[in-house]
Amino acid sequence: MSKRSVDAVFQGLFLFTDLRGILRDTVPDHSLSPGQKKEAEKILGKLEKQVAILKEELLS
Repeated sequence: MSKRSVDAVFQGLFLFTDLRGILRDTVPDHSLSPGQKKEAEKILGKLEKQVAILKEELLS
């Protein structure tokens, strides 16, 4: 496994932690405010990039 793929795993985990923080702030119904939705969209976009790196590194 390359350093790049290891970094992508850790960056992905950090991003999941950020997403988890948003969910914790919206307990019990998890209704996100417009600002939280925008932040979640940003986090998910970054997470998709990390997954793409993993696919490239591990499956190519």
